Amino acid sequence: MKYITEYRNKNLSRKIADKINNALKGYKGKISLMEVCGTHTHSIFRSGIMSLLSDKIEHLSGPGCPVCVTPNKYIDTAIAYSRLPEVIITTFGDMIKVPGSSSSLEKEKAGGGKVKIVYSPLESLEIARSNPEKKIIFLGVGFETTAPLVASTILTANEKKIKNFFVLSGHKLIPPAMMALLESGEIKIDGFICPGHVSTIIGETPYYPIVKKFGIPSVIVGFEPIDILEGIEMLVRQIAENEKPKVENQYKRVVRSEGNEKALSLIDKVFEVKDSVWRGLGLLPKSGLYIKKAYSEFDAQKKINVEIEKTKTHAKCICGKVLCGTKKPYECELYGKSCTPENPIGPCMVSSEGTCAAYYKFKK
Repeated sequence: MKYITEYRNKNLSRKIADKINNALKGYKGKISLMEVCGTHTHSIFRSGIMSLLSDKIEHLSGPGCPVCVTPNKYIDTAIAYSRLPEVIITTFGDMIKVPGSSSSLEKEKAGGGKVKIVYSPLESLEIARSNPEKKIIFLGVGFETTAPLVASTILTANEKKIKNFFVLSGHKLIPPAMMALLESGEIKIDGFICPGHVSTIIGETPYYPIVKKFGIPSVIVGFEPIDILEGIEMLVRQIAENEKPKVENQYKRVVRSEGNEKALSLIDKVFEVKDSVWRGLGLLPKSGLYIKKAYSEFDAQKKINVEIEKTKTHAKCICGKVLCGTKKPYECELYGKSCTPENPIGPCMVSSEGTCAAYYKFKK
């Protein structure tokens, strides 16, 4: 198949769904499958995939939204920077409405704070050139997919000697989070729907330790309905037929087994891997990307001092549990009432990749 419409064919979708359901006829119990990508979350709900499948399959949404897993302390730090008169914050749009402990970048902007939405970190360099008297701080939030572009931007700033550009790095790595979910023992996961975007960068290899240690099948999956159904069929086959667990790649038209070597090289050149705090998961070993000493002149935290308020979270918000798959959005007493996309209390309702936002839009 070559075109997008082929991956949205209703008749083919039903045939694959029937194949999955037939494979489960003699299977006892339920199969819990978790996706760890916000784009998968919304694609699954938008296309109504689960309505085609046996109730023996339980769908879980994991920590696949980079905005959602970003802890309040990072948000509070960005807000504190936005209040400095010499600073301009540049960020992707999905960070604007994320609530911190007492404010948000949207509120700070409304109050006169210098916050600009950009579509690429490279735009921040142009803003830095145009405002030499200001310090431009780009909010580096994202998984392995956005890290190469941020790394390239830092290298460009270094080459062109743009001294008033900085990055507040909040980049995180997906495989350590998958490992942490299994190690916690708080949730039953029988198979992972692995993120296609992230896998385009990292390839297949990082998932091998997960399969080896826990015996959990993992399939790299694309984002169209046919992609997702094929990925689920591959997982169900491994589980229902009691095959030896393995990593499979449904998204071969995009993902190579070795990943994107150039992108990985950029990440390795600019960033180093350290422990990082995730919303809902806490401090995870070797799960974050931080700017290396060689490029520390572009590290906002090392070069620009700021006082951050005492971090706190909303007592009734269960975003952390939603991200771990232990709670569904509708189990939160705030969901759809005081917490909506127009008035989000937690980040899972803010982001276009958030699980609460997906439930609200497609399952309200």
